[in-house]
Amino acid sequence: MNIKAIAHILGIVLRFEGLFMLIPLAVSAYYADGLWRSFAIPIFICILAGFILGFYAEKESVFYAKEGFIIVAVSWIILSAMGALPFWMSGYIHSYVDALFETISGFTTTGASILNNVQALPRSLLFWRSITHWIGGMGVLVFIMAVLPMTGGYNMHLMRAESPGPNVGKLVPKARETAIILYAIYVVITLFEFLFLYIGGMPLFDAVTTSFATAGTGGFGILNDSMASYSGFLQNTVAVFMVIFGVNFNIYYLIITHKTAAVLKSEEVKAYILIIFTSTMAIAANIYTLYGNIKDALQYSFFQVASIITTTGFSTADFNKWPVFSQTILVILMFIGACASSTGGGIKVARILIYLKLIKKELRSFVHPNSVRAIKLDGRSVSKETSAATGAFLMLYAFVFFVSVLVISLDNFDFTTNFTAVAATINNIGPGLCEVGPASNFSGFSDLSKFVLMFDMLAGRLELFPLLVLFAPRSWKR
Repeated sequence: MNIKAIAHILGIVLRFEGLFMLIPLAVSAYYADGLWRSFAIPIFICILAGFILGFYAEKESVFYAKEGFIIVAVSWIILSAMGALPFWMSGYIHSYVDALFETISGFTTTGASILNNVQALPRSLLFWRSITHWIGGMGVLVFIMAVLPMTGGYNMHLMRAESPGPNVGKLVPKARETAIILYAIYVVITLFEFLFLYIGGMPLFDAVTTSFATAGTGGFGILNDSMASYSGFLQNTVAVFMVIFGVNFNIYYLIITHKTAAVLKSEEVKAYILIIFTSTMAIAANIYTLYGNIKDALQYSFFQVASIITTTGFSTADFNKWPVFSQTILVILMFIGACASSTGGGIKVARILIYLKLIKKELRSFVHPNSVRAIKLDGRSVSKETSAATGAFLMLYAFVFFVSVLVISLDNFDFTTNFTAVAATINNIGPGLCEVGPASNFSGFSDLSKFVLMFDMLAGRLELFPLLVLFAPRSWKR
């Protein structure tokens, strides 16, 4: 275990968090909300701790996958622990556990909240909530790789541990250049959304924070009704950009480099669009009688489908009041999630396709025992290692999911609340059903349940393995 190399990266993460907090500090100064100390003290702590770790650590060092997993998991925990300080020190969230829940929900782009009145927060805290989404969307380690010339043999280990999907590869030969390309695409699409929202009539502050929350597919709104107060044009714009951010970012690189044949070959994107279309049509038909016209039914349906499958969590309607058929479709979409290598959460469409192909292969083997067929995705064979890892992910996912449901059931909420609370957190969605529906929040859970749900949010964002490696004794042996 290369402790010094790990400390070196953690020091960089803390210093960068301190620098990011300068933005809400400036917002606090601009609006004169009196919260500058709530940001200045955490900034000082982050930068000081970062430099102390930097002095202790080895700058040039090589480490391997195990250390990469540990760095990513510990980085996200420390990032959240420090990021919770402004909420707690400001006094707007009295419990540090609640402040930590809100911050983990932000960085993991979950969007689950313990706040009963979001609009009561000063703009500096609202801005910090939205920034946590944007930082967490593409990943803090990927960002650091993009802006710093990190040497040593660890770049790809960090990217694989932090990036979502069954198989993470490089767009170009060097991992750092891949990180730069990913973040460049991320920034450009975020800017495009901001321009569309601002030109469409959304106030400047709202447009910035909404763009951050959409880009990270996080869903922290700055209004108590999430997106319901905005015009139909603005709601549709956000819905379209949610879908865009849920697409595999490799596709955008292929488009930029004019590799249209590879784009058209993508089974994952085709399946993703098909799922969105069929779910929107099915729900619109089911809720038609609630709204009285097909236009409103389609608009509400498309927005919620886009929000749930991309695991953003914005809402324009209280789908707690929708028919059970529509609610069931939304719950299924919670588990499917967005594409691999996007900012969305969930199991991922690519994994679902691999599972279906594995089932098909096994069924064929019963009929034709001697046949040998390779599983292919986008015309390329899926390696046995990827298939095994995909199967292991599903088993581990199910284990964590049901243990979490069991533990939080101690709070005596109904089964639908408990089930969808875990589904909403482990899939990084935000709202669930019943007591954690879009018109409610997670404040009613005990601290024990909140810690379980915080674990689920982190496990879901990091796709289980990096976080669980921390609990393996062998991980810490030299």
